[in-house]
Amino acid sequence: MNITITFRHMDGTDSVKAYAHEKVAKLQKFLRQAMTAHVTLSVEGLDHVADVGISSGGTHFHGSERAHDMHASIDAVHDKLERQIRAAKGASLAKKHGADRAADVAAAIEREAAPSRPRG
Repeated sequence: MNITITFRHMDGTDSVKAYAHEKVAKLQKFLRQAMTAHVTLSVEGLDHVADVGISSGGTHFHGSERAHDMHASIDAVHDKLERQIRAAKGASLAKKHGADRAADVAAAIEREAAPSRPRG
């Protein structure tokens, strides 16, 4: 697990950095492979923006949220990424559960290959 935190247009404090690291690290439990996360925390006008990109194996997730408070924007982007990861995991499992079993495919091939008997 590799988490990089970048601050833009603001002075980063250790407490905000630790909070963001803790929240993003919790997303690892939903992923099968080790993740790499890039967190960018910035201030635009009066809004605090949290932008997070996660890659784990071949999958990539991205979320960006803005709020009046940095902790609130980190919480919102955490919830958004958790929903994305759960949806992707559910779609992956649905594809696996919807596939035909190997035994069914083999039986269908044998039925097609078997010579048909004339009725008489």
